[in-house]
Amino acid sequence: MPNAEDLVLVSVDDHVVEPTTLFDAHLPDKWKPYAPRSVHKDDGTDVWVYQDAEIPNIGLNAVAGRPPEEYNIEPTSYDMIRKGTYDIHERIQDMNRNGVLGSMCFPSFVQFCGQLFSRSKDLDIGLQLLRAYNDWHIDEWCGTYPGRFIPLSIPPIWDPQLMADEVRRVAKKGCHAVTFSENPFKLGWPHIFGDHWDPFFKACEDEGTIICLHIGSSSTSIEIAPGAPIDIMITLTPLNTMQAATDLLWSSVLRRFPNLKFALSEGGTGWIPYWLERIDYVYQQHRFWTHQDFGDKLPSQVALEHFTFCFISDRSGVEDRERIGLDNITWECDYPHSDSTWPHSPEAIAKQLEGVPAADIAKITHENAMRIFRYDPFEHRPKEQATVGALRAEVRE
Repeated sequence: MPNAEDLVLVSVDDHVVEPTTLFDAHLPDKWKPYAPRSVHKDDGTDVWVYQDAEIPNIGLNAVAGRPPEEYNIEPTSYDMIRKGTYDIHERIQDMNRNGVLGSMCFPSFVQFCGQLFSRSKDLDIGLQLLRAYNDWHIDEWCGTYPGRFIPLSIPPIWDPQLMADEVRRVAKKGCHAVTFSENPFKLGWPHIFGDHWDPFFKACEDEGTIICLHIGSSSTSIEIAPGAPIDIMITLTPLNTMQAATDLLWSSVLRRFPNLKFALSEGGTGWIPYWLERIDYVYQQHRFWTHQDFGDKLPSQVALEHFTFCFISDRSGVEDRERIGLDNITWECDYPHSDSTWPHSPEAIAKQLEGVPAADIAKITHENAMRIFRYDPFEHRPKEQATVGALRAEVRE
């Protein structure tokens, strides 16, 4: 088993609970009266209020530091959760406690694809707010500690041309990743089988921007029977990712945009070998009447050219890494969500990587993420100061 203290860890899936000061420095004064605001309610919880909607912070979204016996789905307040969820300086301390060098943080109250702003009564105002959110994320959240974060933007999902414009705008600021829905049709937008999203896809291909499809980004989950244990839904969440990948694979998107890349965020890896085998079998058996044509390639080859995957705890995927494609596998911490292994992630991943060669470990733990997201933390600190042990030694007690 590798020594956990010697690992270099880059997490491609974490989350930020947005601070109440989010819009203060990044929104012109004329737009500030329209911005979401944080309100402390009489019941002791904190909510964001935007237009006529209240958006609570659900407990499971910020349970880092609590024992599993205390997990719940009740709304919370800022003083009930770790400061590292919303305070950038404390986040760095929590990353150091966990020995995590780099992190990509998905949004919370604005939803995975910035859907909150798509419901604006005035979409021009919504666009201003969305851009301010991206500027806060890139310049303040990520920019305060250079080299510690992979910037991730949200898109103005209501207009593919605006999405393209925003991809190009933030690319100039060094952001090469954007969130999108695993199934936009379920959000009320057009599906991916036509050409509606082409301006967005083209901009991402042109800029080398990775499209991140996080589980739950369709605001739906697999249907379970009324009264069924919630464990069923939690267990089956990777099926959302499998469907998203299958939709894209059989659509024309990957063939029309041969250099477009997708990251299947928090979807796991253990299901992938069977899925690759299944799509090839379907193609070989049915392509003559379904009229699919991948030229001289198999669907599995096309899939591995376009998709990258990540896992928290997935020994089956580690063992099948060659079939999945070693260069396609990344690691995630999922701080501060309830699936996270914080603050013992190094020890947890070391167990997952038992018996794996050092070169493979390096790819899975940080090198693949650095290449895929064009992220180089070693521009800011030497590698010997980037290990789990070195980062933990920096923790302020």
